[in-house]
Amino acid sequence: MLATLAASVALVGCAALPGEAGPHPVIYSFAYGIGVTATNPHSNPPGANDFGCRPSAAHPRPVVLTHGTFGNMTDSWQALSARLANAGYCVFALDYGGPANGQLFGTGDIRDSAAQLGDFVDDVLAATGADRVDIVGHSQGGMMPRWYIKFLGGDETVHTLVGLAPSNHGTTFHGLASLAAFFPGGAGAIFGTGCVACTQQFLPSDFIDTLNAGGDTVPGVSYTVIATRYDEVVTPFASQFLSGPGVTNILLQDGCALDLTDHLGIVYDPIALDHVLNALDPAHAVPARCTAVLPAVGGPGL
Repeated sequence: MLATLAASVALVGCAALPGEAGPHPVIYSFAYGIGVTATNPHSNPPGANDFGCRPSAAHPRPVVLTHGTFGNMTDSWQALSARLANAGYCVFALDYGGPANGQLFGTGDIRDSAAQLGDFVDDVLAATGADRVDIVGHSQGGMMPRWYIKFLGGDETVHTLVGLAPSNHGTTFHGLASLAAFFPGGAGAIFGTGCVACTQQFLPSDFIDTLNAGGDTVPGVSYTVIATRYDEVVTPFASQFLSGPGVTNILLQDGCALDLTDHLGIVYDPIALDHVLNALDPAHAVPARCTAVLPAVGGPGL
């Protein structure tokens, strides 16, 4: 299994960088996250899911973290959750779209996952007393909340959506999905029926067409997309970007040509996470650092 295999690899990465401080260590390594999943599955990310947390005046909205396909909250958010909690945010994360006792989530029907997210947001708002949340998601987790926002009332509960390498307009997966469409049964026959979310994201996709019909955005919600040109999963990378009012699109290499992070590594890239914190608190934004970082250890995920 991927988690077991990766956990046997030496856990590489860098700990908190200069200027980062707080009670939760920040370790920029997806391999570290996979190791935590292997040794402590279903554990909350650092500082997350304290339902007794009350938002501060500085950070009045709780932040909800949504992982990608085949991911989970434990392996995806060891770094970002720690940074947010250290900065004083109320942070929450969930596993969605899979069996409660599993380790690979985000495989179920994305429409059902969006409803699951809506229920979780309701719980967060009830517990914290906040009026709205901000959402930060990776890959499918950056796209799936758009279904919730557009069709399930999320426009009333979401203030900001930040997508890290989101599959907003589906993916060609370097042409594999298009090739699969020529086989009997289409993409489902190639990738199996165990991952409905996979086939919903592979182009051509009725789900993606419905999601984007009438425009990418919903009025009243702020959107930020953070992408890397070295994305090998959501391709072409420019398909991640949104158009419409309230949108900010960021390509990491425009600000730091040294950044070689890929699709999976983006959730542990300190530069990308700088942009996340800026998107959540634009009034106090600071320039994202430009640090040479190695791609994170791991495998592809949508």
